[in-house]
Amino acid sequence: MPAKILVVDDEAAIRRLLRNTLTRAGYAVVEAEDGRQALQQAAVEHPSAVLLDLGLPDRDGLSLIPLLRTHGDAVILVVSARDAVDEKVTALDLGADDFITKPFDSEELLARLRVALRHHGLSESTPKIVRTGDVSIDLDRRVVFRGDEELHLTRKEHDVLAVLARHIGRVVTHQRVLAAAWGGEEDPRVEYLRIVIRNLRQKLEHPGPVGSVIANELGVGYRLRADA
Repeated sequence: MPAKILVVDDEAAIRRLLRNTLTRAGYAVVEAEDGRQALQQAAVEHPSAVLLDLGLPDRDGLSLIPLLRTHGDAVILVVSARDAVDEKVTALDLGADDFITKPFDSEELLARLRVALRHHGLSESTPKIVRTGDVSIDLDRRVVFRGDEELHLTRKEHDVLAVLARHIGRVVTHQRVLAAAWGGEEDPRVEYLRIVIRNLRQKLEHPGPVGSVIANELGVGYRLRADA
């Protein structure tokens, strides 16, 4: 059975564009034009993912994110014309898996959706190895290889990389990384995180004009590339 995607948007043209794009990619599509319909469809259809606009006629889409979480464990991708950093951070902190700004490229949206579906629900309790490019990250053994070379990371570098690896392909906000990697330590700051990220990039990436393994989402957080 194809994965079912719930498209929530008040603009009929956007719903039609997304329906055609998703259908061609092999997904089943259900639609909602406001928050009330979105919650009804989520409860009845149990979609694998929700593409959620924030500018809905009956309520702010941000308020829907925790409510949609009560109807299952669907991937939630916010697809919105709002591009303010604070709204992106709020959406992600409320439980959205990713944020895509309108106007969007259809192929990028499909790629983000595939990544989110593939890695959604990755459990910390089971042995797993995450790969990006020629980098392999064994999350249980806390061992990292670049090709055949084992990389020597500090404890904090391991902690930060593990957070990003568990959400590979999806943006993780600064505060979520700090909370997971620094825990109850006093006064964790974004400046500390930037230093750790810089050191990780130096160890994980080959010299030369190659795309960064760890992408910076300006003002929001970081993303470990799934296709680096």
